[in-house]
Amino acid sequence: MRTLVTLLSLGLLLATFAGCSNTEDASAGIGDTVKVKYVGRLAENGDVFDSSATGEPLEFKLGQGEMIPGFEAGVMGMKVGDTKTITIPSDSAYGPRSEQLVTRVPKDQIPENVTLEVGRVLRFNPPGGRPMQMRILEIDDTSIVVDANSPLAGKDLMFDLEMMEIIPGE
Repeated sequence: MRTLVTLLSLGLLLATFAGCSNTEDASAGIGDTVKVKYVGRLAENGDVFDSSATGEPLEFKLGQGEMIPGFEAGVMGMKVGDTKTITIPSDSAYGPRSEQLVTRVPKDQIPENVTLEVGRVLRFNPPGGRPMQMRILEIDDTSIVVDANSPLAGKDLMFDLEMMEIIPGE
């Protein structure tokens, strides 16, 4: 009788574990929410442009287009605890720099309460569009020249990545 109870208990225990998945061995995939620590550097000279190394990890859902394509592709397949360095060509990052995004704007179209100085970033919310940032490149008596390119446009990037957590998608 004792053997039967032991076997039944063992069977129940195995059935319970069979329904569990080991999330430590899970690889990040489409639909998963991930938490990643990173250091972003310019590939050409190694200068750091962004980092979460000393703060909270970056959290995002894979497959939602929240991140640049090369970053998301680099995170795919990582497991908790994995570290790696990826290089992302500009086409899979912020794209090429476009001279069409550099334009002259008459000063009378800029609100009077906006302080104009070269290098300052202006935020603009076009009707029905996505918010944009434009950096002031030049100022003269009647107009300003603004650049709506990302500061990282046209640049190859490197990221040191560490996978901190994977929350499986549903």
